[in-house]
Amino acid sequence: QVQLVESGGGLVQPGGSLRLSCAASGSILRINDMAWYHQTPGKQRELVATITNGGSTNYADSVKGRFTISRDNAKNTVYLQMNSLKPEDTAVYYCNAGVKTVFYGSREVWGQGTLVTVSS
Repeated sequence: QVQLVESGGGLVQPGGSLRLSCAASGSILRINDMAWYHQTPGKQRELVATITNGGSTNYADSVKGRFTISRDNAKNTVYLQMNSLKPEDTAVYYCNAGVKTVFYGSREVWGQGTLVTVSS
């Protein structure tokens, strides 16, 4: 099995910064695209940023210029650097990855989520 474990969420004041991490573990042959999503109560999960295995990135308009997604393929880890945070960034942030596994073929895997609260 493959697991994604997120860390780095918490409470931060408006204008502050946080860095989220998501580490993949298990029987992994290759991780393709990785992404961060966020979700607030009563709303659907929304895409925040994506990064390919080669490092190409894409961002939601609401976070362009403030958030940066990156990855360390040697560590099977993806990061989300969040700067200039706003109250509307408050959400549970989920990591997502397309993983080619040793025993189970290709799977889409989700992390358990980490809460980010932006408030004074």
